[in-house]
Amino acid sequence: MPDYSPATISDLQAKSRVTKLLEVVMINTHNASSISGAGSPGGSEELVWLHVVRRGAYVEGEPTDRGKHSISGGQFLIRHHGRPVHFWKAAGTTTEVFGLPSAAFTPLLGNRSITGPVDTAEVRLLTAHANMIHDTIADLGPAGVHAAHSTLIELVKALALRRFDDVEPLLAPTLAQAAKDLVNSHLADPELSPRMLARELNVSLRTLQRAFAATGESLTAYIRHRRLEEARLALTAPSARLSVSELAAHWRFADTSHFTRAFKKRYGQTPTEYARSVGSARD
Repeated sequence: MPDYSPATISDLQAKSRVTKLLEVVMINTHNASSISGAGSPGGSEELVWLHVVRRGAYVEGEPTDRGKHSISGGQFLIRHHGRPVHFWKAAGTTTEVFGLPSAAFTPLLGNRSITGPVDTAEVRLLTAHANMIHDTIADLGPAGVHAAHSTLIELVKALALRRFDDVEPLLAPTLAQAAKDLVNSHLADPELSPRMLARELNVSLRTLQRAFAATGESLTAYIRHRRLEEARLALTAPSARLSVSELAAHWRFADTSHFTRAFKKRYGQTPTEYARSVGSARD
C-alpha cells in the first residue's frame, strides 16, 4: 500500500478488486472520496504502471513538478516509476491499474511516458482480457495462468505501440470477449452488426468471425440471442409496459412476426404466451 495522506485516511471511501497474476498485479478501484499519498501503488519501484482512467481524474507528481502527469477520465498513462511519486485521485474516480514487470517494457518504453484515449481497440481488448482473468483466476491451472499472463503482457505492449497482431492465436478468446462486450453495450443500436464490431476492434471481419467461432455460435446469432434475452426480461418485468410490436422495434427485429418466430424458437412460447404464463405464476 502507498503512504496515504492523513486527510485520505480520515475519510477513505473506496472499493477495489485486486488480482495477482504471477508478477503482475491488477487493481480495479473506485474512490468516492478524494485520495492522495506518496509511493508507487503496491510499494514497488521495479514495476511499470498502467493507469486506465474511466472517470474522474488522476494526477502523478507534486503540484510544482514540471514532469507531473494529469490524466482525466477517458485517458490512460503508462510509465515506469523510478522513484516514489506523489499522486492524487479526485472523488468519484474509477480506474483500472496494472503493475507490470519492468524488464518486459524497458526496451519499449525507455524513460518515456505514454498517454492516449481509452476508446481504442487496444484498450477494449486489454479490458476484456483483464476482466476474464479477474473472473476465472481461481479456476486456472499453471498452463492457463502462463497463457493469461503472456497474453496480458502482449496486449499492454500493443497498447503502447497502438497496434496488435490480429492473427495471434492467443488473442482469439480475448477478441471474442471484446466483441461480446461491445454487443452488450450496443444492443439497441440499429448499426450493430459483425461488420461494425470488426471496425470498432480494428480487425478484419474474417478475423473476428474466426475468433468468435470457438464460442460455438456466430456473431449474428449471439446478437440475436442477446436481444431476445433482453426482450424476455422486459416481458417479465413487473412494470412491463411495452407491447410485443414495440419490443420488436426496440430490439431491432424486422417486424413483429419475425420477432415472434425467433422468440418461440428460442423459448418455446410466443412473447404473448410467455408474458401470460409469467403473470399467472405471479398471481
